[in-house]
Amino acid sequence: MLLCYGASMNNPVPDVSGFEPTDDATEDRALAAAEAEIAAGKVISHGAVRRWLLSWGTPNELPPPKCGE
Repeated sequence: MLLCYGASMNNPVPDVSGFEPTDDATEDRALAAAEAEIAAGKVISHGAVRRWLLSWGTPNELPPPKCGE
């Protein structure tokens, strides 16, 4: 399952690069935010991503999946 992120000035994509040290509170906030996104259905299922990837290079290539698929 993939989280759907729509970066904007009001909703920036969180920095999850792993290059900056974080503390436990920061990690807890990030985990809580991710769990809230999942609960809200802002995810793309493994199956939807798999179907899309398997269509690459075929005559019937699918468009990228959208949140909730």
